[in-house]
Amino acid sequence: MRCAIVQPSYIPWRGYFDLISRVDRFVFYDDVQYDHRGWRNRNRIKTPRGTQWLTVPVHARRIPICEIETVDSDWPREHLAALTRSYLRAPHFDEFRPWLERVYASPPRQLADFTIALTLDVARFLGITTPTLRSSSLQVHGAKTERLLEVLRAVGATRYLSGPSARAYLDVELLASAGIEVEWMTYDVPEYEQLYPPFDPHVTVLDFLFMAGAGGLKPALRSACST
Repeated sequence: MRCAIVQPSYIPWRGYFDLISRVDRFVFYDDVQYDHRGWRNRNRIKTPRGTQWLTVPVHARRIPICEIETVDSDWPREHLAALTRSYLRAPHFDEFRPWLERVYASPPRQLADFTIALTLDVARFLGITTPTLRSSSLQVHGAKTERLLEVLRAVGATRYLSGPSARAYLDVELLASAGIEVEWMTYDVPEYEQLYPPFDPHVTVLDFLFMAGAGGLKPALRSACST
């Protein structure tokens, strides 16, 4: 059984969803320490003036991601307004506008509750049916690769699909000794039409969704896996 384990992120890029689609079980790694200035609470959108950050304000502390709370402010209205301004002319924006308005009408206080629910909605739009769970539900312990191994054991995985950036720190030999085969994602992301050239493949998946519509993930990605 192939598994991927990734920290929850705010409206992540489409490669995140390609990874989810390629595994038998996807784990939101939500009980590791929150990383400042990462992707947990922010992402970028395309605008006529270039890319713009959308950042969810949080009470950031050295605590697990699942315990991080958002700041009580006007950020939901601001994010909805920014997305509407930037994508009103996108071919499929109107299809998702009612959903988008519901998402930002009353977001949960816990950051992970909000970002995971949003990610699962988008996965469903893209036709991805991979079962998911949160690592915080598994009550595992340890650090670094040892902790990942405990998660993999808990879900019964025999293969671990990882993004390429983990090559710098993942202890592949430790996983191999436990009978876990490591595979690596290699992203080869074809261009699609964007409202505001030049093309940028690393903005939020919402850019792709509003431009290409639901069910467009597979023909728009040619990611590969290697051992």
